[in-house]
Amino acid sequence: QVQLVESGGGSVQAGESLRLSCAASGFTYGDYYMGWFRQAPGKEREGVACIASDGSTSYAESVQGRFTISQDNAEKTLSLQMNNLKPEDTAMYYCAARRRSPYTSIWYCSRASSNFNDWGQGTQVTVSS
Repeated sequence: QVQLVESGGGSVQAGESLRLSCAASGFTYGDYYMGWFRQAPGKEREGVACIASDGSTSYAESVQGRFTISQDNAEKTLSLQMNNLKPEDTAMYYCAARRRSPYTSIWYCSRASSNFNDWGQGTQVTVSS
């Protein structure tokens, strides 16, 4: 059973940094690609970043250059380093996992939420100006 537990959210001022973590268990981590998503009140869930099995990454344009996704396969931990935070980054942040099919390359990941089957409970990030 896939379990994803996020931590590290909080309230910060604009320009500050936060690091989110996601502890994964219940599956073979290398068989999955992972993603971070966020959802603000009244808005659709947005794919912030994803990371493939081989470490290849993809970012939303809104966070490119400010956020960094990384993973520790041995520890089954996914991280999101968020620098220079802006008020528009305020949202609930979710970790998600998607098992690769036999036809999916190890360098591939997707930021589309519809591709993900397993989700954490979320951690709140609030950025004030």
